Amino acid sequence: CERFHKLGSMMPDDGLGQIKGHDAILLGAVGFPGVPDHVSLWGLLIPIRREFHQYVNLRPVRLFEGVESPLKGRVPGDIDMMIVRENNEGEYSAIGGRSFEGTEQEMAIQQSVFTRHGTNRIMRYAFDLARTRSRKHVTSATKSNGIIHSMPYWDERFLAISAEYPDVETAQFHIDILTAQFVRNPDWFDVVVASNLFGDILSDLGPAVTGTIAIAPGGNINPEREFPSMFEPVHGSAPDIVGQGIANPIGEIWSAAMMLDHLGESEAAAAIVEAIEMVLSNSDIKTPDMGGKATTSELGAAIADIAGGD
Repeated sequence: CERFHKLGSMMPDDGLGQIKGHDAILLGAVGFPGVPDHVSLWGLLIPIRREFHQYVNLRPVRLFEGVESPLKGRVPGDIDMMIVRENNEGEYSAIGGRSFEGTEQEMAIQQSVFTRHGTNRIMRYAFDLARTRSRKHVTSATKSNGIIHSMPYWDERFLAISAEYPDVETAQFHIDILTAQFVRNPDWFDVVVASNLFGDILSDLGPAVTGTIAIAPGGNINPEREFPSMFEPVHGSAPDIVGQGIANPIGEIWSAAMMLDHLGESEAAAAIVEAIEMVLSNSDIKTPDMGGKATTSELGAAIADIAGGD
């Protein structure tokens, strides 16, 4: 974003080419006062996601021991889900525009795009993921009672793909009641598959009910590994606390663990997640968002010491 202020673009013309040959991308949070959110999104994140076919946005949601949920009575084990968001099409389309600008008849039109190929592959990814988990359950987020073309199509594809996975149980909720159930009954959910917009909303709400969005990781995955996948924390850049040394580093650290797992370094990834668990459950080293007084460096060092075996 600072580059945008200085040069008018989020990355150089050959930016995608510079990173295309790498195995993975570890991204920090993006955002800066004075740079509209749509500029940072469409100037950096969406080009990377689409150029590198990162059609899966994967976000774990988990309540850790030692972190208090805002939901009364919830304990670790009650909240443990994976949100699978379609990341390349859907509602986040560049198709549309404005007409009659500056008049009383001014209008803005935004079109969504749901392809059979794109919808099928994100749903199969969700079902394949569910098969690796003990509950083997997939919930679909929809709104087919109000969005009369794309969401009924989404429902049809969910029904068709679910038939390929008879061992996986399913459920379906309209997005409005689904957000309510995330708060009332988060223990209902295992794997949740959603369109680009609905998945974006749910993958912020999910971490919020675990106590702090600052620990939530995310992966933008190219499952075929033809291009690098990108890993980033769910949280924003928090310009309001810049320079204070109190930002929670766990979202970035957990994202790095996801990256290692994707690259086949499963033992290293597990060691990092275990270190996060141990620090959160057995120490008072917590940043202010979790009710503590630790600095970013202190929390990061505590996790690194355990993960490194010191």
